[in-house]
Amino acid sequence: MAAAAAETRVFLELRRQLQSALLILGEAKEEGMPMDISITPSSLQMKTPEGCTEIWLPAEVRLVPSSCRGLQFVAGDGLHLRLHARTEFCPKLISMFHQTSPAQGHCTFYCQSCGEVIIKDRKLLRVLPLPTENWGALVGEWCCHPDPFANKPLHPQENDCFIGDTFFLVNLRTDIGHPRPESSPVEMHCVSSKNHLKPEPKANTKVICKRCKVTLGETVSSETTKFYVTEIIIRPSDSSFLIIPRSQFVQSVIAQCLVELSSARSTFRFTIQGQDGRVYILLWLLNSDSLVIESLRSSKCIKKFPLLEDSMKTDSTFAWSAVKVLYQPCIKSRNEKLASSWESDISVHSLTLPSATCLELLLILSRNNAMLPPSLRRMNSFQVAFLRM
Repeated sequence: MAAAAAETRVFLELRRQLQSALLILGEAKEEGMPMDISITPSSLQMKTPEGCTEIWLPAEVRLVPSSCRGLQFVAGDGLHLRLHARTEFCPKLISMFHQTSPAQGHCTFYCQSCGEVIIKDRKLLRVLPLPTENWGALVGEWCCHPDPFANKPLHPQENDCFIGDTFFLVNLRTDIGHPRPESSPVEMHCVSSKNHLKPEPKANTKVICKRCKVTLGETVSSETTKFYVTEIIIRPSDSSFLIIPRSQFVQSVIAQCLVELSSARSTFRFTIQGQDGRVYILLWLLNSDSLVIESLRSSKCIKKFPLLEDSMKTDSTFAWSAVKVLYQPCIKSRNEKLASSWESDISVHSLTLPSATCLELLLILSRNNAMLPPSLRRMNSFQVAFLRM
């Protein structure tokens, strides 16, 4: 394969719902070199005086060559064109429980970072979603008698698991080995506006992994522990620990959370804050039907935009389902006014994660943004990134 052809960079984003695709063929190493481009439903072919490169698309993706339009050359990127596309690609989501019905068998909780067993062989009889954060106010509006749930937090029983937006609530029995909090059980106080208990801020309630010292969650009461979904993998006890690259796992969990919340609550703006209450990232969900193709059959001969982790691995599927987001970092006093405005806006939903995970997510977003074609990296004052599902 010729060296000049090997320098051609390729970026292809498909929108499943719109059945459209944006194709970017990067500038060759030698500017001004003529290139003959052929598009078929299943492949792309680029010919230069130095050689020919052919790229095969995944079997689930088909282009419509006759629909090519919007052809333009963008300095720094290369050749842009749009065309219709059809795809039957179905994303393989990383389920929080990795099974169809976790309440029907015994489960084991693992630290996602190192595989340490956190809760072993737990029988879950009930796996229930928690109500929205304003459920207490809704009860007060609809009940004609005093609120029967006032000052009564929702705590799981021994065989329960309650699921929040970004966490699990689990009742830890004394006969199960689990990571010990960094301090003794914490004194609780009631927050009447949300009808649940929160730890006093002065107490240290972190729950850490004994092996890798990663923050897994925090104690909520003497029996109840909150585990964050970005730190825990739950598997059937009769199966082994599932090894998932950390970056891929965090992206998938956050992406699914954004999609589910936007669908259930019609909210598309989110603040990512740490356990300390500090806002680290402002996120704006742009679309959730993107299909990014970057790991192509000619990967050894083509310098690509390595948008997603593990893109250099050989795999039969070369397309990744992703959500497209706009984001603003809020560390080091950046975007303070915008963050304050978002926090006071009732249409913005807050997601709480361990502070280290917030920084990890920001690093993932920044890395993905830097690997995009230059013209796609910004939209107005926001930066653009994809989170792989």
